[in-house]
Amino acid sequence: MVIQEKIPTRAEVPEQYKWRLEDIYASDAEWERDFQKLRIMVKEIQAFKGRLGESPGVLLETLRAEERLQQLNEKIYAYARMRRDEDNTNSIYQAMTDRADSLSTEAQTAVSFILPEILALPEETLAGFRRAERGLDLYEFAFEEIMRQKDHTLSPAEERIIAQAGEVTEAPSNIFKMVNNADITFEPIEDEKGARVEVTHGRYTRLMESRDRRVRRDAFTSMYSSYHKLRNTLAATLSSSVRRDIFYARVRRHPSALQASLFEDNIQPQVYDNLIETVRRNNGAMQRYVDLRRRRLGLDQLHMYDLYVSLAGEVDWDISYAESVEIIKQALAPLGSFYGEIMARGLAAGWVDIYENKGKSSGAYSWGPYGTHPYILMNYQNNLSNLFTLAHELGHAMHSYFAFNAQPYIYAHYKIFTAEVASTVNECLLMDYLLKTVTDRDKKLYLLNHYLEQFRGTVFRQTMFAEFEKIIHARVEAGEALTPDLLGEIYHQLNLDYYGPGIVVDRDIDMEWARIPHFYEAFYVYKYATGFSAAVALSRQILTEGEPAVARYLDFLRSGGSGYPLDLLKAAGVDLSAPLPVQEGLDLFTILLDQVEAFM
Repeated sequence: MVIQEKIPTRAEVPEQYKWRLEDIYASDAEWERDFQKLRIMVKEIQAFKGRLGESPGVLLETLRAEERLQQLNEKIYAYARMRRDEDNTNSIYQAMTDRADSLSTEAQTAVSFILPEILALPEETLAGFRRAERGLDLYEFAFEEIMRQKDHTLSPAEERIIAQAGEVTEAPSNIFKMVNNADITFEPIEDEKGARVEVTHGRYTRLMESRDRRVRRDAFTSMYSSYHKLRNTLAATLSSSVRRDIFYARVRRHPSALQASLFEDNIQPQVYDNLIETVRRNNGAMQRYVDLRRRRLGLDQLHMYDLYVSLAGEVDWDISYAESVEIIKQALAPLGSFYGEIMARGLAAGWVDIYENKGKSSGAYSWGPYGTHPYILMNYQNNLSNLFTLAHELGHAMHSYFAFNAQPYIYAHYKIFTAEVASTVNECLLMDYLLKTVTDRDKKLYLLNHYLEQFRGTVFRQTMFAEFEKIIHARVEAGEALTPDLLGEIYHQLNLDYYGPGIVVDRDIDMEWARIPHFYEAFYVYKYATGFSAAVALSRQILTEGEPAVARYLDFLRSGGSGYPLDLLKAAGVDLSAPLPVQEGLDLFTILLDQVEAFM
């Protein structure tokens, strides 16, 4: 694929390449009607305040009213936000998103009395209510979760204040998104043929995969020099986000921001620590990979901008979006015809927003409100990386589809801890399919290189990110300030620790912390590494056991948020409470290194 000189505007993108948000709301006017309806619901739910102990019927009616309110709130916000993501410079959808954000805060404030009022009920009263009103049976796990949170739930008045603070405390994340998606620009560079091309988020990886080292270096410099110019702003923004995390942890009486985040999923801190310790114990394998990469590329010194170019040499593997769809259908056939039919219908029915346009949010994600179908945002480029990204996001989408169709609203949303499992199972099955069907020697090496890069990017790099988050939160909790220099120093040292002495840790990489969106959703990234490890195990089971493993897996997808993440994964066949799944995944990384070295 030749990189276009200019990115099209949203209006210039043909309709067949756009998602169908009209399936959520046929028009902005319809959205506005629901917006006004939600404002009324926010006021009406106040009628239940102070009454949850009156009778089982009042408690049930309150819980159902809250679900209706939350479901509509989710729908309103998702539509506005996804419209804004189509083009972050569109002031209409900027305004709609801001309005939806404000109303969402009002909604959370309005229902903030429910949790503390339930917790205030004597346990024998709540048990009596559940015996008297069978409709409350649905909420058995929800009540268990509520009681688990008792020590970290405040008074109704305090909960209301915290809910009202939501709009303000989202500021760091919102500011970062606008800087990163709408305001920041990168210096154009010359491509391999000397043509001037724009550097964008969507194109960056493609440029870093160039066989021309000068192109890689120039793209690398273009990217990080732009972030360096904004280092003070972005350090202040990230520092504010960290302080927000610590604020919430402290007011809810958690020992640290890390433990507050893990508490949400009922995860013990040793799961987080085990991941970091296990990966650090295996850093020798990463350093072996770095040396292999240097030797394969014929370089005296390997630099950070040399990490993305394929070890397979010149491989002409241009994969169109349509080709990607067909490959994925074949690769996911082991999941059964039912899974395949639903996925195929979705791909043909406007689930995916495919190509990059000016102002569009970078990267890729899957989202969509309960009651509709899932959506996928892509910025598709014709390469192997984007083939895997599409498979990844389809995993999320299918997880949502199964959960939304099997669970009531209250249990339909799976926890983030399990979210990356389904997406990565798809990637593992895709890799297995390609390694079995691709016969070209260079392409097979290209695939093995990609698999190694998945491990580097998803296990080693995300664990490094996780350690960075742990360090910067601990520093602020200890009273330190997160200056640009300190953030760069911490990040530089981690790169030295993880990659070792066999690579030049260029000073430009010290600014990479400034471009990672997930740092504004604290302690998320470790779940990529644990999820990848679980997915490797589950995909092996699916391929070797067949139907029994598929049945367990589909039940896992259907389970949504109806249980604790570790329990749901254990039922599917993987126990992440121990280091073993991570170690087994890293053992596979070593095996892949052996296979690549056979090509040397």
